[in-house]
Amino acid sequence: MDINTITDVVTRPDRSALAGWRAGDAWLGGGTWLYSEPQPGLDRLIDLAGFGWAPIELTDDALTVAATCTIRALHDFAAPADWTSARLIPQCCGALLGSFKIWNMATVGGNMCLALPAGPMTSLAAATDATCLIWTPEGGERRVKAADFVTGDRTNALRPGELLRAVAFPVASFRARSAFRQASLTPRGRSAALLIGMRDGQGGLALTITASTRRPVRLVFAETPDADALAGAIESAVPSALWHDDVHGRPDWRRMLTFHLAEDIRAELAA
Repeated sequence: MDINTITDVVTRPDRSALAGWRAGDAWLGGGTWLYSEPQPGLDRLIDLAGFGWAPIELTDDALTVAATCTIRALHDFAAPADWTSARLIPQCCGALLGSFKIWNMATVGGNMCLALPAGPMTSLAAATDATCLIWTPEGGERRVKAADFVTGDRTNALRPGELLRAVAFPVASFRARSAFRQASLTPRGRSAALLIGMRDGQGGLALTITASTRRPVRLVFAETPDADALAGAIESAVPSALWHDDVHGRPDWRRMLTFHLAEDIRAELAA
């Protein structure tokens, strides 16, 4: 879709672009959402491709994924052989149902910043205890846990003029055991519930609930709970208003799915 209100495109931005942020600006990543519907309030696009960020960087401690990294590039990343939970990467990428054109253009940062409850990059980042690096208009930076980045349906932790620069995934998370569960209302539909469990070497369990809730809910247990304890923790952590409600699933159905998938994950990781 053409955006006929745009009068200027910044193709080679630098950090000063953040300081010059104004009403009517938008960051342009892959553009898969930006160009999907009218944007009457916009008159300038700042093309993030001009920063030239490396899509993926791996160190001993972290897998750092640039906000401009495409879903395809992340999916095709060749993980080290000792990453027991490397499969979470293609599993979450696969939860973003779209054509090859979408996969080749849609970005990790764009999926997270759009802040849809079913955003699978949010699911991956929150479940692995990743950290979001945010650039501020003043030239500084701040960090936010990925589980806290999405604050609600289409809302996130970014302040006006801020930019999601990268997401840092701890390598240790990919060496833990994991279990992935996803369900949709239709065979090829948007996720109605997407849960990921992670069990560390000391027997602790982290369960992350996404898609069925308006924002991620991450529960951490020092040791693997029994079925009743897990159900009670979910009941306490997710008030009725937090269950998501849209054409892809009613709240009561999403709640039922969540409890069922959570227990399935608990049983698998406790085995």
